[in-house]
Amino acid sequence: MRQLWSQLNRSLLAIIAEAFASRFSFGLISFALPLYAYQLGMSLSEIGLLIALKKTLSLFLKLPMARLADRFGRKRLLSLSIILRSLVALLLAFSVAPWQLFALRLLHGGSEAMRDPAASALVADHGGKKAIASVFAWYGTSKSAAGALGSAVAGLLLTLNGGDYREVFLLAFFLSVLPLWLVICQVEETVLAQTGAEPPARGQQEDIATERESGRKPAILPFIGLGLLLHGTTQMVHGLLPVLATEYAGLTEAAAGSIYLVTLIVTLIAGPLFGWLADNVSRRLVFLVRSLANVLSSLIFILVPSYLGVLAGKGVDDLGKAAFQPSWGALSAQLSQYDPRQRAWTMGKLNMGKDAGAILGPLLAGLLWSLWGVVVMLGVRTLLAVLTELYAIWLFRRQER
Repeated sequence: MRQLWSQLNRSLLAIIAEAFASRFSFGLISFALPLYAYQLGMSLSEIGLLIALKKTLSLFLKLPMARLADRFGRKRLLSLSIILRSLVALLLAFSVAPWQLFALRLLHGGSEAMRDPAASALVADHGGKKAIASVFAWYGTSKSAAGALGSAVAGLLLTLNGGDYREVFLLAFFLSVLPLWLVICQVEETVLAQTGAEPPARGQQEDIATERESGRKPAILPFIGLGLLLHGTTQMVHGLLPVLATEYAGLTEAAAGSIYLVTLIVTLIAGPLFGWLADNVSRRLVFLVRSLANVLSSLIFILVPSYLGVLAGKGVDDLGKAAFQPSWGALSAQLSQYDPRQRAWTMGKLNMGKDAGAILGPLLAGLLWSLWGVVVMLGVRTLLAVLTELYAIWLFRRQER
Protein backbone atom coordinates (compact mmCIF):
# COMPACT_ATOMS: atom_id res chain seq x y z
CA MET A 1 0.00 0.00 0.00
CA ARG A 2 2.86 2.39 0.77
CA GLN A 3 4.31 1.66 -2.66
CA LEU A 4 0.94 2.45 -4.23
CA TRP A 5 0.52 5.82 -2.53
CA SER A 6 4.03 6.77 -3.58
CA GLN A 7 2.81 6.41 -7.18
CA LEU A 8 -0.17 8.73 -6.72
CA ASN A 9 1.26 12.12 -7.63
CA ARG A 10 -0.75 15.23 -8.31
CA SER A 11 -1.29 14.44 -11.97
CA LEU A 12 -2.56 10.96 -11.22
CA LEU A 13 -4.98 12.23 -8.61
CA ALA A 14 -6.29 14.81 -11.08
CA ILE A 15 -6.77 12.14 -13.77
CA ILE A 16 -8.58 9.86 -11.31
CA ALA A 17 -10.81 12.76 -10.22
CA GLU A 18 -11.59 13.55 -13.88
CA ALA A 19 -12.42 9.89 -14.47
CA PHE A 20 -14.84 9.93 -11.52
CA ALA A 21 -16.70 13.06 -12.67
CA SER A 22 -16.82 12.04 -16.32
CA ARG A 23 -18.00 8.50 -15.55
CA PHE A 24 -20.66 9.85 -13.18
CA SER A 25 -21.92 11.86 -16.14
CA PHE A 26 -21.68 8.83 -18.40
CA GLY A 27 -23.60 6.73 -15.86
CA LEU A 28 -26.48 9.20 -15.97
CA ILE A 29 -26.55 9.07 -19.75
CA SER A 30 -26.06 5.33 -20.12
CA PHE A 31 -29.06 4.62 -17.87
CA ALA A 32 -31.37 7.28 -19.27
CA LEU A 33 -30.54 7.08 -22.97
CA PRO A 34 -31.89 3.56 -23.77
CA LEU A 35 -35.06 4.27 -21.78
CA TYR A 36 -35.50 7.63 -23.51
CA ALA A 37 -34.97 5.97 -26.89
CA TYR A 38 -37.54 3.31 -25.97
CA GLN A 39 -39.98 6.07 -25.01
CA LEU A 40 -39.46 7.68 -28.42
CA GLY A 41 -40.64 4.44 -30.04
CA MET A 42 -37.31 2.91 -31.05
CA SER A 43 -37.15 -0.90 -31.23
CA LEU A 44 -34.73 -3.01 -29.19
CA SER A 45 -32.56 -3.66 -32.23
CA GLU A 46 -32.45 0.09 -32.93
CA ILE A 47 -31.49 0.74 -29.32
CA GLY A 48 -28.74 -1.86 -29.62
CA LEU A 49 -27.50 -0.03 -32.71
CA LEU A 50 -27.67 3.28 -30.87
CA ILE A 51 -25.60 1.89 -28.00
CA ALA A 52 -23.03 0.42 -30.38
CA LEU A 53 -22.74 3.53 -32.55
CA LYS A 54 -20.50 5.41 -30.13
CA LYS A 55 -17.98 2.59 -30.05
CA THR A 56 -18.18 2.17 -33.82
CA LEU A 57 -16.91 5.66 -34.53
CA SER A 58 -14.47 5.41 -31.63
CA LEU A 59 -13.00 2.27 -33.16
CA PHE A 60 -12.16 4.04 -36.41
CA LEU A 61 -10.92 7.27 -34.82
CA LYS A 62 -9.02 5.97 -31.81
CA LEU A 63 -5.74 5.21 -33.59
CA PRO A 64 -5.58 8.58 -35.41
CA MET A 65 -6.43 10.32 -32.14
CA ALA A 66 -3.80 8.29 -30.30
CA ARG A 67 -1.23 9.41 -32.87
CA LEU A 68 -2.29 13.03 -32.33
CA ALA A 69 -2.03 12.57 -28.55
CA ASP A 70 1.54 11.30 -28.87
CA ARG A 71 2.50 14.10 -31.24
CA PHE A 72 0.69 17.15 -29.86
CA GLY A 73 0.18 16.24 -26.22
CA ARG A 74 -1.95 13.79 -24.30
CA LYS A 75 -3.17 16.46 -21.92
CA ARG A 76 -4.37 18.60 -24.82
CA LEU A 77 -6.39 15.75 -26.36
CA LEU A 78 -7.87 14.88 -22.98
CA SER A 79 -9.02 18.48 -22.50
CA LEU A 80 -10.58 18.63 -25.96
CA SER A 81 -12.42 15.37 -25.32
CA ILE A 82 -13.97 16.81 -22.15
CA ILE A 83 -15.29 19.81 -24.09
CA LEU A 84 -16.80 17.66 -26.84
CA ARG A 85 -18.29 15.15 -24.38
CA SER A 86 -19.91 17.96 -22.38
CA LEU A 87 -21.43 19.42 -25.53
CA VAL A 88 -23.02 16.04 -26.27
CA ALA A 89 -24.66 15.91 -22.82
CA LEU A 90 -25.98 19.46 -23.23
CA LEU A 91 -27.48 18.78 -26.66
CA LEU A 92 -29.11 15.55 -25.46
CA ALA A 93 -31.26 17.67 -23.15
CA PHE A 94 -32.84 19.30 -26.22
CA SER A 95 -33.11 16.23 -28.48
CA VAL A 96 -36.60 15.09 -29.40
CA ALA A 97 -36.09 12.77 -32.39
CA PRO A 98 -34.27 9.44 -32.90
CA TRP A 99 -31.99 10.85 -35.61
CA GLN A 100 -30.72 13.44 -33.13
CA LEU A 101 -29.82 10.68 -30.67
CA PHE A 102 -27.88 8.87 -33.38
CA ALA A 103 -26.03 12.05 -34.38
CA LEU A 104 -25.07 12.85 -30.78
CA ARG A 105 -23.99 9.27 -30.24
CA LEU A 106 -21.52 9.74 -33.08
CA LEU A 107 -20.14 12.90 -31.44
CA HIS A 108 -19.84 11.00 -28.18
CA GLY A 109 -17.80 8.38 -30.00
CA GLY A 110 -15.45 11.09 -31.25
CA SER A 111 -14.91 12.39 -27.73
CA GLU A 112 -14.21 8.88 -26.46
CA ALA A 113 -11.69 8.31 -29.25
CA MET A 114 -9.85 11.42 -28.05
CA ARG A 115 -10.03 10.61 -24.36
CA ASP A 116 -9.27 6.93 -23.92
CA PRO A 117 -5.75 6.58 -25.38
CA ALA A 118 -4.69 9.96 -23.97
CA ALA A 119 -5.96 9.24 -20.46
CA SER A 120 -4.62 5.67 -20.41
CA ALA A 121 -1.20 6.82 -21.58
CA LEU A 122 -1.11 9.55 -18.92
CA VAL A 123 -1.92 7.00 -16.21
CA ALA A 124 0.81 4.71 -17.52
CA ASP A 125 3.29 7.62 -17.73
CA HIS A 126 2.74 8.68 -14.12
CA GLY A 127 1.96 5.28 -12.62
CA GLY A 128 5.40 3.68 -12.67
CA LYS A 129 5.79 -0.06 -13.17
CA LYS A 130 5.97 -1.93 -9.89
CA ALA A 131 2.45 -0.98 -8.77
CA ILE A 132 0.94 -0.23 -12.15
CA ALA A 133 -1.94 -2.71 -11.78
CA SER A 134 -2.88 -1.16 -8.45
CA VAL A 135 -2.83 2.32 -9.98
CA PHE A 136 -5.08 1.16 -12.81
CA ALA A 137 -7.25 -0.58 -10.22
CA TRP A 138 -7.92 2.70 -8.43
CA TYR A 139 -8.43 4.45 -11.77
CA GLY A 140 -10.90 1.76 -12.83
CA THR A 141 -12.55 1.68 -9.41
CA SER A 142 -13.24 5.42 -9.54
CA LYS A 143 -14.80 5.03 -12.98
CA SER A 144 -16.93 2.01 -12.07
CA ALA A 145 -18.12 3.45 -8.77
CA ALA A 146 -19.00 6.78 -10.37
CA GLY A 147 -20.79 5.10 -13.26
CA ALA A 148 -22.87 3.02 -10.88
CA LEU A 149 -23.68 6.06 -8.78
CA GLY A 150 -24.70 7.97 -11.89
CA SER A 151 -27.04 5.19 -13.01
CA ALA A 152 -28.60 4.95 -9.55
CA VAL A 153 -29.12 8.72 -9.41
CA ALA A 154 -30.63 8.69 -12.91
CA GLY A 155 -33.18 6.03 -11.93
CA LEU A 156 -34.12 7.88 -8.76
CA LEU A 157 -34.30 11.26 -10.51
CA LEU A 158 -36.53 9.90 -13.29
CA THR A 159 -38.88 8.48 -10.69
CA LEU A 160 -39.05 11.71 -8.69
CA ASN A 161 -39.48 14.06 -11.66
CA GLY A 162 -42.03 11.93 -13.50
CA GLY A 163 -39.70 10.85 -16.31
CA ASP A 164 -38.19 14.21 -17.24
CA TYR A 165 -35.08 13.11 -19.13
CA ARG A 166 -33.95 16.69 -19.75
CA GLU A 167 -33.04 17.13 -16.07
CA VAL A 168 -30.89 14.00 -16.19
CA PHE A 169 -29.01 15.14 -19.28
CA LEU A 170 -28.44 18.65 -17.89
CA LEU A 171 -26.99 17.18 -14.70
CA ALA A 172 -24.76 14.99 -16.89
CA PHE A 173 -23.53 18.13 -18.69
CA PHE A 174 -22.62 19.86 -15.43
CA LEU A 175 -20.68 16.86 -14.13
CA SER A 176 -18.93 16.39 -17.46
CA VAL A 177 -17.60 19.92 -17.78
CA LEU A 178 -16.71 20.29 -14.10
CA PRO A 179 -13.27 18.54 -14.19
CA LEU A 180 -11.98 20.53 -17.19
CA TRP A 181 -10.19 23.10 -15.04
CA LEU A 182 -8.64 20.31 -12.96
CA VAL A 183 -7.05 18.70 -16.01
CA ILE A 184 -5.78 22.01 -17.36
CA CYS A 185 -4.26 23.16 -14.06
CA GLN A 186 -3.04 19.94 -12.42
CA VAL A 187 -2.12 17.36 -15.04
CA GLU A 188 1.47 17.50 -16.27
CA GLU A 189 2.64 16.17 -19.61
CA THR A 190 5.45 13.65 -19.20
CA VAL A 191 7.42 12.02 -22.00
CA LEU A 192 9.64 9.15 -20.90
CA ALA A 193 13.14 9.27 -22.34
CA GLN A 194 14.18 5.73 -21.54
CA THR A 195 12.73 2.62 -23.15
CA GLY A 196 14.27 0.00 -20.94
CA ALA A 197 12.00 -1.94 -18.63
CA GLU A 198 12.39 -2.14 -14.88
CA PRO A 199 12.39 -5.57 -13.23
CA PRO A 200 8.76 -6.74 -13.31
CA ALA A 201 6.67 -7.41 -10.26
CA ARG A 202 5.95 -11.01 -9.40
CA GLY A 203 2.55 -11.00 -11.05
CA GLN A 204 4.11 -9.85 -14.34
CA GLN A 205 6.75 -12.54 -14.59
CA GLU A 206 4.45 -15.06 -16.25
CA ASP A 207 3.45 -12.66 -19.05
CA ILE A 208 5.27 -12.05 -22.34
CA ALA A 209 8.28 -13.93 -20.94
CA THR A 210 9.69 -15.06 -24.26
CA GLU A 211 9.60 -11.60 -25.82
CA ARG A 212 11.20 -9.98 -22.76
CA GLU A 213 14.09 -12.42 -22.75
CA SER A 214 14.76 -11.96 -26.46
CA GLY A 215 14.29 -8.20 -26.36
CA ARG A 216 11.65 -8.35 -29.10
CA LYS A 217 8.45 -6.38 -28.93
CA PRO A 218 5.62 -8.76 -27.90
CA ALA A 219 2.76 -9.61 -30.26
CA ILE A 220 -0.28 -7.42 -29.68
CA LEU A 221 -2.84 -8.96 -32.03
CA PRO A 222 -3.69 -11.96 -29.76
CA PHE A 223 -4.45 -9.57 -26.90
CA ILE A 224 -6.62 -7.43 -29.19
CA GLY A 225 -8.65 -10.57 -29.81
CA LEU A 226 -8.87 -11.28 -26.10
CA GLY A 227 -10.15 -7.77 -25.43
CA LEU A 228 -12.79 -8.19 -28.16
CA LEU A 229 -14.14 -11.43 -26.69
CA LEU A 230 -14.10 -10.29 -23.08
CA HIS A 231 -15.64 -6.89 -23.69
CA GLY A 232 -18.11 -8.14 -26.29
CA THR A 233 -19.72 -10.67 -23.97
CA THR A 234 -19.79 -8.07 -21.20
CA GLN A 235 -21.48 -5.41 -23.35
CA MET A 236 -24.22 -7.81 -24.48
CA VAL A 237 -25.88 -7.10 -21.12
CA HIS A 238 -24.33 -3.85 -19.92
CA GLY A 239 -25.98 -1.46 -22.38
CA LEU A 240 -29.39 -3.17 -22.29
CA LEU A 241 -29.49 -3.77 -18.54
CA PRO A 242 -31.98 -0.94 -17.81
CA VAL A 243 -34.37 -2.44 -20.39
CA LEU A 244 -33.72 -5.97 -19.10
CA ALA A 245 -34.47 -4.90 -15.54
CA THR A 246 -37.66 -2.99 -16.37
CA GLU A 247 -39.10 -5.10 -19.22
CA TYR A 248 -37.87 -8.64 -18.39
CA ALA A 249 -37.71 -8.54 -14.58
CA GLY A 250 -40.61 -6.07 -14.24
CA LEU A 251 -38.80 -3.55 -12.03
CA THR A 252 -39.59 0.14 -11.69
CA GLU A 253 -37.06 2.70 -12.87
CA ALA A 254 -36.10 3.50 -9.27
CA ALA A 255 -35.60 -0.19 -8.45
CA ALA A 256 -33.57 -0.70 -11.63
CA GLY A 257 -31.39 2.30 -10.78
CA SER A 258 -30.81 1.07 -7.23
CA ILE A 259 -29.29 -2.13 -8.58
CA TYR A 260 -26.31 -0.13 -9.81
CA LEU A 261 -25.41 0.67 -6.20
CA VAL A 262 -24.04 -2.87 -5.88
CA THR A 263 -21.26 -1.70 -8.19
CA LEU A 264 -20.10 0.75 -5.53
CA ILE A 265 -19.62 -2.03 -2.98
CA VAL A 266 -18.09 -4.55 -5.35
CA THR A 267 -15.63 -2.19 -7.04
CA LEU A 268 -14.49 -0.42 -3.89
CA ILE A 269 -13.59 -3.76 -2.30
CA ALA A 270 -12.67 -5.99 -5.23
CA GLY A 271 -10.95 -3.41 -7.47
CA PRO A 272 -7.94 -2.65 -5.24
CA LEU A 273 -7.75 -6.31 -4.21
CA PHE A 274 -7.53 -7.53 -7.79
CA GLY A 275 -4.97 -4.81 -8.53
CA TRP A 276 -2.74 -6.12 -5.75
CA LEU A 277 -3.20 -9.70 -6.96
CA ALA A 278 -2.27 -8.74 -10.52
CA ASP A 279 0.88 -6.94 -9.31
CA ASN A 280 2.06 -9.53 -6.82
CA VAL A 281 0.49 -12.92 -7.53
CA SER A 282 -0.89 -13.71 -10.99
CA ARG A 283 -2.27 -11.47 -13.71
CA ARG A 284 -3.44 -14.54 -15.61
CA LEU A 285 -5.61 -15.64 -12.69
CA VAL A 286 -7.19 -12.19 -12.44
CA PHE A 287 -7.92 -12.16 -16.18
CA LEU A 288 -9.82 -15.43 -16.01
CA VAL A 289 -12.25 -14.04 -13.43
CA ARG A 290 -13.80 -11.79 -16.12
CA SER A 291 -15.02 -14.56 -18.42
CA LEU A 292 -16.17 -16.70 -15.49
CA ALA A 293 -18.24 -13.75 -14.27
CA ASN A 294 -19.85 -13.41 -17.71
CA VAL A 295 -20.94 -17.06 -17.54
CA LEU A 296 -22.32 -16.92 -14.01
CA SER A 297 -24.11 -13.59 -14.41
CA SER A 298 -25.89 -14.78 -17.57
CA LEU A 299 -27.13 -17.91 -15.80
CA ILE A 300 -28.39 -15.85 -12.86
CA PHE A 301 -30.28 -13.45 -15.15
CA ILE A 302 -31.96 -16.41 -16.87
CA LEU A 303 -32.86 -18.42 -13.78
CA VAL A 304 -33.85 -15.59 -11.42
CA PRO A 305 -35.77 -12.84 -13.31
CA SER A 306 -36.47 -10.73 -10.21
CA TYR A 307 -34.98 -7.85 -8.27
CA LEU A 308 -32.70 -10.16 -6.29
CA GLY A 309 -31.72 -12.02 -9.43
CA VAL A 310 -30.80 -8.89 -11.37
CA LEU A 311 -28.99 -7.59 -8.27
CA ALA A 312 -26.97 -10.80 -7.91
CA GLY A 313 -26.24 -11.01 -11.63
CA LYS A 314 -25.07 -7.39 -11.70
CA GLY A 315 -22.87 -7.99 -8.66
CA VAL A 316 -21.17 -11.00 -10.26
CA ASP A 317 -20.69 -9.08 -13.51
CA ASP A 318 -19.17 -6.16 -11.60
CA LEU A 319 -16.79 -8.55 -9.86
CA GLY A 320 -15.49 -9.64 -13.25
CA LYS A 321 -15.17 -6.04 -14.37
CA ALA A 322 -13.21 -5.18 -11.23
CA ALA A 323 -10.82 -8.01 -12.07
CA PHE A 324 -10.45 -7.05 -15.73
CA GLN A 325 -9.63 -3.36 -15.39
CA PRO A 326 -6.37 -3.49 -13.41
CA SER A 327 -5.02 -6.54 -15.21
CA TRP A 328 -5.82 -5.11 -18.65
CA GLY A 329 -4.44 -1.69 -17.75
CA ALA A 330 -1.22 -3.18 -16.39
CA LEU A 331 -0.81 -5.40 -19.44
CA SER A 332 -1.39 -2.44 -21.76
CA ALA A 333 1.18 -0.37 -19.86
CA GLN A 334 3.72 -3.20 -20.01
CA LEU A 335 3.25 -3.81 -23.72
CA SER A 336 3.49 -0.08 -24.46
CA GLN A 337 6.69 0.45 -22.45
CA TYR A 338 8.79 -0.77 -25.40
CA ASP A 339 8.25 2.65 -27.00
CA PRO A 340 7.05 5.16 -24.37
CA ARG A 341 7.02 8.06 -26.85
CA GLN A 342 4.24 6.29 -28.76
CA ARG A 343 2.50 4.84 -25.73
CA ALA A 344 -0.92 6.24 -26.64
CA TRP A 345 -0.63 4.66 -30.10
CA THR A 346 0.14 1.22 -28.67
CA MET A 347 -2.56 1.43 -26.02
CA GLY A 348 -5.01 2.65 -28.66
CA LYS A 349 -4.34 -0.47 -30.72
CA LEU A 350 -4.87 -2.69 -27.70
CA ASN A 351 -8.16 -0.99 -26.92
CA MET A 352 -9.41 -1.56 -30.47
CA GLY A 353 -10.42 -5.06 -29.42
CA LYS A 354 -12.44 -3.69 -26.52
CA ASP A 355 -14.13 -1.17 -28.80
CA ALA A 356 -14.96 -3.83 -31.39
CA GLY A 357 -16.49 -5.95 -28.62
CA ALA A 358 -18.51 -3.00 -27.37
CA ILE A 359 -19.86 -2.56 -30.91
CA LEU A 360 -20.67 -6.17 -31.69
CA GLY A 361 -21.98 -7.07 -28.22
CA PRO A 362 -25.02 -4.73 -28.10
CA LEU A 363 -25.79 -5.33 -31.79
CA LEU A 364 -25.80 -9.09 -31.31
CA ALA A 365 -27.77 -8.83 -28.06
CA GLY A 366 -30.43 -6.55 -29.56
CA LEU A 367 -30.80 -8.80 -32.62
CA LEU A 368 -31.07 -12.02 -30.60
CA TRP A 369 -33.51 -10.45 -28.14
CA SER A 370 -35.72 -9.10 -30.94
CA LEU A 371 -35.81 -12.41 -32.84
CA TRP A 372 -35.86 -15.08 -30.14
CA GLY A 373 -36.19 -13.40 -26.75
CA VAL A 374 -34.00 -12.50 -23.82
CA VAL A 375 -33.38 -16.10 -22.71
CA VAL A 376 -31.78 -17.01 -26.05
CA MET A 377 -29.69 -13.84 -25.92
CA LEU A 378 -28.39 -14.68 -22.45
CA GLY A 379 -27.78 -18.29 -23.49
CA VAL A 380 -25.62 -17.20 -26.42
CA ARG A 381 -23.74 -14.86 -24.08
CA THR A 382 -23.03 -17.80 -21.77
CA LEU A 383 -21.67 -19.88 -24.64
CA LEU A 384 -19.46 -17.04 -25.88
CA ALA A 385 -18.11 -16.49 -22.36
CA VAL A 386 -17.10 -20.17 -22.14
CA LEU A 387 -15.29 -19.92 -25.48
CA THR A 388 -13.56 -16.76 -24.25
CA GLU A 389 -12.36 -18.55 -21.15
CA LEU A 390 -10.84 -21.32 -23.28
CA TYR A 391 -9.15 -18.78 -25.55
CA ALA A 392 -7.67 -16.91 -22.59
CA ILE A 393 -6.24 -20.13 -21.14
CA TRP A 394 -4.72 -21.02 -24.52
CA LEU A 395 -3.27 -17.52 -24.99
CA PHE A 396 -1.53 -17.39 -21.63
CA ARG A 397 -0.14 -20.90 -22.05
CA ARG A 398 1.16 -19.90 -25.46
CA GLN A 399 2.94 -16.92 -23.92
CA GLU A 400 4.72 -19.19 -21.44
CA ARG A 401 6.37 -21.24 -24.17
